[in-house]
Amino acid sequence: MTIQIDYETDRQLDIDYTALANKVAQQILDSENCPYEASVNLVITDNEEIKRVNAEFRSINAPTDVLSFPMIPFETPADYSVVEDQDEYFDLDTDELLLGDVMISVDRVFSQAEEYGHSTEREFSFLFAHSMLHLLGYDHMEPEEAAVMEAKQAQALKALGINR
Repeated sequence: MTIQIDYETDRQLDIDYTALANKVAQQILDSENCPYEASVNLVITDNEEIKRVNAEFRSINAPTDVLSFPMIPFETPADYSVVEDQDEYFDLDTDELLLGDVMISVDRVFSQAEEYGHSTEREFSFLFAHSMLHLLGYDHMEPEEAAVMEAKQAQALKALGINR
């Protein structure tokens, strides 16, 4: 598992976000039976930059907590057959599955941790777990989909002992 992290804001998280990202990603990949080593790009930024990207890619001119940019067009979540014999989904140097990109707003990590009454560690982990599921093809546009995603996020965090 490789997570390339770009920290693009002056506001510092008071947690070991590298270790957390690796633990959360591995937990999600294990729970989703990913048969490959994988790679993810993570950008940690602020509200201003995530707002700009949200406007550019989603036409929503507002900051958000997390954005996910999946590389793989899963038809069914975590159905890895879509990548079989498809070199464009793999890093040719490492053979890792290229899952995509994630952006997390540090500003929202702090504000939502305070709003929900839990730690920044828990909020960061929740947002990254949420994004990892998006990278594996999960969505929450319909209530049934949202229920599945919420359950998977909760299971992953519970397995890691990251509680509210």
